[in-house]
Amino acid sequence: MSVEFAGEAVPGFTLTPLSRISARRVDYDWVWARDNAEAIERNWKRRRAKTPGLFDGPVFLASGCTIADGACETALFEARYSRFIAFRDAGVPDALVANAFAAIVPHSADGAVLLGVMGGHTANAGQIYFPCGTPDPDDLRPDGTVDLAGSAEREFREETGLTVPEGAAADWVLLRGDGQLAFLRPVRFDLDAETLKSRIESHRGHEDEPELAHSVIARSRADLDAARMPGFVQAYLASIFAE
Repeated sequence: MSVEFAGEAVPGFTLTPLSRISARRVDYDWVWARDNAEAIERNWKRRRAKTPGLFDGPVFLASGCTIADGACETALFEARYSRFIAFRDAGVPDALVANAFAAIVPHSADGAVLLGVMGGHTANAGQIYFPCGTPDPDDLRPDGTVDLAGSAEREFREETGLTVPEGAAADWVLLRGDGQLAFLRPVRFDLDAETLKSRIESHRGHEDEPELAHSVIARSRADLDAARMPGFVQAYLASIFAE
């Protein structure tokens, strides 16, 4: 779908429309993580005490990003989740590294956007954002590329039970800021917001431990929640909803 941006992004974030995104795995010596190993371990113990279900598996973080002619290529390296979460909890102290991820943004037929409230057992409990996840080795392909677009569709399907309509446009928007590279793909569904919400809730009801506590509908800037929505979500919503 083609998105009309109605306003400026949240301060600290830049918004860049893209026609194509790609990513490739690279080797990277993360000096910050090596120099802060003890602090990372303490932070992980604190996190695990609060949320025992957290798993210290491998994820991909970004060490570079280039944009040319509407296409973006990102360099991703592998790191343990404990390092990533410590990096984020410390306020993203290394400007050379970013949290890169992709997400489907479901737009309803009546002009709303659907988001999810993260469940209490997750690392981001209570936060409101679009269904997504940090890319991991499951997204790595034999040729060394990392399938960000596929990661976005998989996470969207797993968390909402919805599938991207066949033939939906594959245009992207990059939100950069706060140590993040958020690649968002707006997708228009031929259903109203309440119907989409009902289907998501039905999917949640059939899961043993759903990722989402529940879903929410945003129809205007009045629905922005500065306390619970990450900056990239506020920036996107502020950009598509007029004052």
